[in-house]
Amino acid sequence: MIRGDPVGVAGVPPREDPRTARRAYARTVRRILSADPALAAVLLGLTLGLLAARGFGTPDPRSRTLDAVGLVLAAGSTLPVLLRRWAPLTAYLACLGASLALVALRYPLDVPVGALAAAYLLAVAGSGARPVRRWTAQVAVAAAVPLVAGAVAVSGYPVTAIPAELAVLTLEFAGAWVVADRSRLRRERVAEAEERAARAERDADREARLAAAEERTRIARELHDSAGHAITVILVQAGAARLLHARDPERSLRAIATVEDVARDTVGEIDRLVRALREDGPPPAGGPDVDALLDQHRSAGLRVTGSVPPAPGALPPSVAWAAYRILQESLTNAARHGTGSVRVEFRHGADAVDLLVTNPVPPGAGRRPGGHGLVGMRERATLLGGEFAAGMVGPEFRLRARLPYAEVLAS
Repeated sequence: MIRGDPVGVAGVPPREDPRTARRAYARTVRRILSADPALAAVLLGLTLGLLAARGFGTPDPRSRTLDAVGLVLAAGSTLPVLLRRWAPLTAYLACLGASLALVALRYPLDVPVGALAAAYLLAVAGSGARPVRRWTAQVAVAAAVPLVAGAVAVSGYPVTAIPAELAVLTLEFAGAWVVADRSRLRRERVAEAEERAARAERDADREARLAAAEERTRIARELHDSAGHAITVILVQAGAARLLHARDPERSLRAIATVEDVARDTVGEIDRLVRALREDGPPPAGGPDVDALLDQHRSAGLRVTGSVPPAPGALPPSVAWAAYRILQESLTNAARHGTGSVRVEFRHGADAVDLLVTNPVPPGAGRRPGGHGLVGMRERATLLGGEFAAGMVGPEFRLRARLPYAEVLAS
């Protein structure tokens, strides 16, 4: 037996919210309870009208008038369509059997309305089903006209006298199958288009969430770098203030003032970054201020030579912040591990930013102590498709980074 797809009943797609699923189920049930009985009533009315009028054209004197038996058979040829959602083949066979009985008993059923409608509904359910079910449905619909011809022969009427009627009936059943199959294909295309649209919306939402997560990770990394840099500067200046308090009070006060300024700026930056982490809005605005970073280290006592020329155009934010953080970490390391001086070379090329930071180290210091600073700088350069190298070159520690931005601008 071919079982159709109970559209909207067992076929209701599951929802994350049970209340939404229950509401959709209730709407579908109400639609079925209102549509299917209306269809059956229309088919029954058409069949009874046709039998009461004794067919089309001039009535055949040998045909039977509508009586109780005809009323029961008319109901049997139409009302089984109520089962079409759950058992379309059973509904079709019931309608066809009652229609054949009407023809065999000489009731003027010129058009088997109920059987045609049931054949259409069977084709809707079975034309897209598995091969066995589809072939079964095709055979059942194709057998309708030969069975009608047999019922005509049983009634005593010569079949050879109605070739035109049988040809028209053949076209009607074939047309019902073709129209039903096209309707199913159109419905499937609409469902596929809706699914693609829903999938695209889900993908876009997922991409937005991933982008937000990546941005929040970047902000968290900025927070870590900024706080680490500030704490290092504060530590150095606090130590200098303590050592100079007795013999050079003026320099001690300048160191304390630097600690105060760095702490104030860091609190503001931490507040800005934490607010961005808590909110779902865009990332914090504003670009890095390299000149202010150099001035901050100069005021902290680090002798910084070199300058940062202005960029010929607006740099991508990812490149600008990566260069800023690499320079910041380099200056912090120079202040902690060097002899108090550092040389900065910052060049803007046609497709990349080149950064070179060199600072002498105390004799015998060897390699710089390990930590996460160099790892973080290398990661920033690698994420942008750039290059990073750091190590001792003679008595100096040299750090070189190349950050391409042509591909970033192109994307």
